[in-house]
Amino acid sequence: MKVAIYSRVFEAAQQPDIQLLIGALERNHITPVIFEDFYRQIREAIHFEQEPLLFQSSEDLDSSFECLISLGGDGTLLDTVTLVRDKAIPLVGINFGRLGFLAGIGREEVETVVEALTHHTYVKDERSLIHLDSDAGLFGATPYALNEFAIHKRDTSSMIMIHAYLNGAFLNTYWADGLIVATPTGSTGYSLSCNGPIVFPDAGSFVITPVAPHNLNVRPIVVPDNNVISFEVEGRADSFLCTLDSRKEIVSKQVQLAVKKEQFSIILLRLNGSNFLQTLRNKLSWGLDRRN
Repeated sequence: MKVAIYSRVFEAAQQPDIQLLIGALERNHITPVIFEDFYRQIREAIHFEQEPLLFQSSEDLDSSFECLISLGGDGTLLDTVTLVRDKAIPLVGINFGRLGFLAGIGREEVETVVEALTHHTYVKDERSLIHLDSDAGLFGATPYALNEFAIHKRDTSSMIMIHAYLNGAFLNTYWADGLIVATPTGSTGYSLSCNGPIVFPDAGSFVITPVAPHNLNVRPIVVPDNNVISFEVEGRADSFLCTLDSRKEIVSKQVQLAVKKEQFSIILLRLNGSNFLQTLRNKLSWGLDRRN
């Protein structure tokens, strides 16, 4: 069995936890395959029983991997979505960051994770993705996101007008700083911070949430994810920002954009005994009443 390990940056405080992970994997005869840029950062600090295998890009990953372990926060885990693509390699997020909503496994649970991988005592959660179609070939080979697609004005420019359509039928014109189309997974991210609703991960829907709308009667709306949502953008500036999760591109107003559900999905692994409701309560303090 082999697992891939990805992280962005190594910090000295992480050394004991990473060493614990590598040691536990090797004791259980699981071969760690390290992201090359990350290995350059840790090779002087981490001891390996033998020289580890390395990978550089998505092309080096295939279905022979049991999973890909992300060491970091939610942003790091979102990076791995562009690495595994449609290869159905499950993702495990170990939280070395702050909130860790997607990367929900604590660093104190490293040995528990390895035991779960060894005995296959984990739960698989399938998460849908959002796919972007454009006539400008935006985002190259990875025009999809786990959390959200967003249109946003640039810097301090004036608000923009976003005309949105569902399967070609006019939905609304949003006078706003931007517009978010979130997956159920992304409903607890950027969309939530803009007063969007929380949606269960298996809800089969998109959440359309305006960013700082200039109309008091404009509210987020939930639509089935079998819709194609298209956009026309107007504004004083000649361009705007288009984002997929943490990736962004500057786009001309003339570019045609539409989003839909991606044809493939992503698999997240979680430990037995944890679930979405527990994560809501523990990470977002959902339902917390300090009077009781």
